Amino acid sequence: MTERFTEENINRAVLVGLNAGALSREENADESSLEELAALLETAGGTCVGTVLQNKDAPDPRTFIGEGKVAEVKELAQAMGADMVIFDNALSPSQQRVLSDELGVAVLDRSALILDIFAQRARTKEGRLQVELAQYKYLLPRLTGMWGHLVRQTASGGKSPIGTRGPGETQLETDRRHIRRKIAKLEEDLKEVRRVRAVQRERRIKNEVPVVAIVGYTNAGKSTLLNALTGAGIPANNRLFDTLDTTTRTLELSDTCTALLSDTVGFISKLPHHLVEAFKATLEELSFADLLLHVIDASNPEWREQAAVVEALIYELGAAETPRIDVFNKCDRCGGDILPHGEDIVAISARTGEGLDQLRAKMADRLDSGARRVTLCLPYDQGGLLDTLYREAKVEQVEYGETIQVTAVCPPKLLGQLQAYIQES
Repeated sequence: MTERFTEENINRAVLVGLNAGALSREENADESSLEELAALLETAGGTCVGTVLQNKDAPDPRTFIGEGKVAEVKELAQAMGADMVIFDNALSPSQQRVLSDELGVAVLDRSALILDIFAQRARTKEGRLQVELAQYKYLLPRLTGMWGHLVRQTASGGKSPIGTRGPGETQLETDRRHIRRKIAKLEEDLKEVRRVRAVQRERRIKNEVPVVAIVGYTNAGKSTLLNALTGAGIPANNRLFDTLDTTTRTLELSDTCTALLSDTVGFISKLPHHLVEAFKATLEELSFADLLLHVIDASNPEWREQAAVVEALIYELGAAETPRIDVFNKCDRCGGDILPHGEDIVAISARTGEGLDQLRAKMADRLDSGARRVTLCLPYDQGGLLDTLYREAKVEQVEYGETIQVTAVCPPKLLGQLQAYIQES
């Protein structure tokens, strides 16, 4: 869909943003969002050779930033040898076409750049399906641009040029139908992924294994935290969208509490809506989690804005009611003596290990289901209860003597049923 970035052919890009009174705060660009766009470009394998921030009352319907500013961007792109211009704001398909024609180089918006990064990074079959679906949804309304020149040529002077009569519009409709079929097929494939996940989730619920989902802004340190808590060994690099495919590991919180800890894709401001839709198969785990760890980069001056983006997406994904602990990470890089604190707040450094014991204690407290480790003495004629224990409890030891002696961690419901066989210590 977009030109892929490679190490051999590093794209040089001019970054452009519009700050307009008519746009909402989320839609506008500023110095901070352009810095983030430059980091996204670097993640994709390109390099920023110049930035332009335009202040205007309202976007220009045709060129978005106005004819004069387009000429300025074109001059800068030529002077810096740029082969693409990337907009921090979302462009309509027609604006993207006009700008590409007038600037004479490829024009992308923030959504297209994020999609390119996702296409490079997705590793699992599910991740690739989700990226492909998002790309096709982005491409569909932009198809007209590929055939629009035929319509313009016809409209400007009577008969169609030789070689362009007939198939133009037909080809456009053929492409649209093909892409709609692809979208329908991908959506069916993702429904199957969700069905398999639902079966796995039912099994976890049946076994009463709580699920903890790590969420947060991209590059907040989620993978580093998962590694620090579980020793998972996931690559954790200082770059945006380093984790796209969900990783789940077992975490022993106490001798009676074991949880499944899941890392998720990082959130980002202006995340394309169709990308959120496509990734719901992964992110729907959030709404079924027993606890969310919202990881916040406390060393970032923009952490409040980043946390608000994550809050909004948690709400959109239907996980607003899920219990949550706010984990302020990278506190070893914070200035000042007072660290964030509160009932559902913990300050940590996933890199140095500071605060991790406190976090584990808070997690165990929130997930405490009342399970207890007990020793049971089962008569041999009640041997069927052993099967129940294997299904519904965590059996640690079985010894056969005058009775069947079982050491197991049992949930409250099972403790009630087996009260008569519990050996008091």
